[in-house]
Amino acid sequence: MILTVTLNPAVDKTYTTGSLILGQVNRLETTQNIAGGKGVNVAKILRQCGYPVTTCGLLGGYTGLFIEDYMNSIGADCRFTRVAGETRSNINVLAKDGYVTELLEPGPEVSDEELEIFVKGYEEAITRCELIVLSGSIARGIRSDIYKRLIKLANDNQKICILDTSAEALRCGIEAHPYMIKPNQKELEYLVGHKLTDIEDVADAAGKLCEEGIAKVVVSMGSKGLLSVSREGALWAKAPSVKAVNTVGCGDSVVASYAMSMLEGEDDFSSLKRAAATAASSASTFQSGEISLRLSKELLDKVQIEKRK
Repeated sequence: MILTVTLNPAVDKTYTTGSLILGQVNRLETTQNIAGGKGVNVAKILRQCGYPVTTCGLLGGYTGLFIEDYMNSIGADCRFTRVAGETRSNINVLAKDGYVTELLEPGPEVSDEELEIFVKGYEEAITRCELIVLSGSIARGIRSDIYKRLIKLANDNQKICILDTSAEALRCGIEAHPYMIKPNQKELEYLVGHKLTDIEDVADAAGKLCEEGIAKVVVSMGSKGLLSVSREGALWAKAPSVKAVNTVGCGDSVVASYAMSMLEGEDDFSSLKRAAATAASSASTFQSGEISLRLSKELLDKVQIEKRK
């Protein structure tokens, strides 16, 4: 069983249009409401691949009910904590000119009492899971050290943790030494405090985090591919060529893929290859948190892995 944690889930309202013009009336061609949030996306992909998933987090209002109903419909074991505020909605506008515009709401204000109810449920849930994925931003009212607290609880129960977040939540979270983190290049730059100009810079920065106690750092670099760094060295997967339709959720597909690889005992080479193929498959689909299993298998042999220093 894999446990996914989403502290600021959302309904993703995905729109398509020819182009998005600021200050003008923009008529949309299609609309779709999708249960989202990084941890929710991870859970959706895991269920699509047939893995048992428990998913928890904070949900409120009608949008929260929409997400929970969808997760129940795909067979996830839902352990969400209800909050008084309304779960946020995010807007993703996919334009035919290739631009993707995201408008992200802040989410509800979470009280200390609501958070403690969640933590109590989380402590119970981790006893029944082998691996824990903590993903995404945190709702208002929650301290930036929340992931640090949750990782410590998991470590005390000898559970493997993957952390995928940003800014101070990421900086605080790595202090508890999760097994793996998955920053993108900008998030890694935030951690190290300076610009990373090439793959060697990225590998060096990730390597320093490994020296500080993180077993694996996987950096997503968009069209440049994926870089996996551990104390054993660095591997770079070049992104296979696909027609990108929607890149929202590609990072979540990487996290889901690594979670599956960890449970199956795959080595670094196989894990990275699988993650790169899964991310490319995700980019080719309209709905975030969804992959084409057929395309993932086809792309697997096309992923090129290169050892870095």
